[in-house]
Amino acid sequence: MRNRSLLVVSIAVAGALTVSACGSRGEKKADEGAAGGSVKVVIGVDAPLTGKLSALGLGIKNSADLAVKKANKDKTVPGVTFELEALDDQANPTSGQQNATKLVGNKDVLGVVGPLNSGVSLTMQKVFNDAKLAQVSPANTNPQLSLGPDWGTQKFARPYASYFRTATTDVVQGKFAAQYLFTEAKKTKVFVIDDKKTYGAGLANIFQEEFKKLGGQVVGAEHINPDDKDFSAVATKVKSSGADSVYYGGEYPEGGPLTGQIKKAGAAVPVFGGDGLYDDEFIKLANGQANGDLATSVGAPVEQLDSAKAFIDGYKAANYPEPYAAYGGYSYDAAWSVVEAVKKVVADNGGKLPADARAKVIDALGKVSFEGATGKVSFDQYGDTTNKQLTVYEVKDGKWVPVKSGTYTG
Repeated sequence: MRNRSLLVVSIAVAGALTVSACGSRGEKKADEGAAGGSVKVVIGVDAPLTGKLSALGLGIKNSADLAVKKANKDKTVPGVTFELEALDDQANPTSGQQNATKLVGNKDVLGVVGPLNSGVSLTMQKVFNDAKLAQVSPANTNPQLSLGPDWGTQKFARPYASYFRTATTDVVQGKFAAQYLFTEAKKTKVFVIDDKKTYGAGLANIFQEEFKKLGGQVVGAEHINPDDKDFSAVATKVKSSGADSVYYGGEYPEGGPLTGQIKKAGAAVPVFGGDGLYDDEFIKLANGQANGDLATSVGAPVEQLDSAKAFIDGYKAANYPEPYAAYGGYSYDAAWSVVEAVKKVVADNGGKLPADARAKVIDALGKVSFEGATGKVSFDQYGDTTNKQLTVYEVKDGKWVPVKSGTYTG
């Protein structure tokens, strides 16, 4: 065996990038190493791969995997071979933090894609930042993650320089939904419900504040527990309130049964929600009662984007058993942004990965700019995507149909 060091770089979907050397220390040329001289870069993913939200999590994992395969096929970073490592957080903040610690501890990891849930991300951010490991979420929408806890008073302060996201925030999504419901759907009396979680409660609050500013009336507000299945009491309150619509801040496992029970109680009103509802499982769980319901989702439908054609064709050709779901395009772009960052770090360092590759990848991510599956991919000074486009979907004949796309301008 030759006395040569093996340099390994890994990217985890929920974390950051790191470099480790076996044998000699220091920089390593990207075209040197084992088995023909390839440096390994492993991209890990953190998402709910099992449990109620696995339909979304598996789409995230598969889409990141597709980006890895394309980077290797095209030799996007000369001398570097990317690999994927996926970890399951089950949509649980404690599991997410444990995964973050595991990824940080692996000195082969240079970047992370994920997680799905904002509440999970809140437990992971500091772990990644302390280790200077880049995190790019394709789905987090809570404003606090990038703008700080005082964002509601317009005091923006980026908490962690290692955090980025390709999905736009609830500030945009909640206001966009309120504007559509009041000005285009002509609904003036809304009943607001949330699941008490970081994502749902935050989104519902932003929505109702904007709805009231527009002149709408909030005729009732209730909270539900995420694991409940009987929503009959809340459904009865909706019926007696005189509401002409419902806004639900939460996700499809509870949202589907909730809308079904609201209709069963005699309230023939649309239930509106955020991207947490935008999945076919919502329709299935509504037991035939979802027609007319609405949801916003980040970006435009990838099926309507010329930029997403290669992604969609590649996903189909790869024969993944699960659909790419709501965040597939954003996960692909998140993983590709890490690939682009690694490419720049290697190119700027004479074809080698520097000893401080993790920190260098974070710096490079802040400057990436490319045409991705979801359109232009770049980040602002807070690590937020510069793409503020959203779409309202409506359930028609048992299927989600886009009814309005636009760019939120404030």
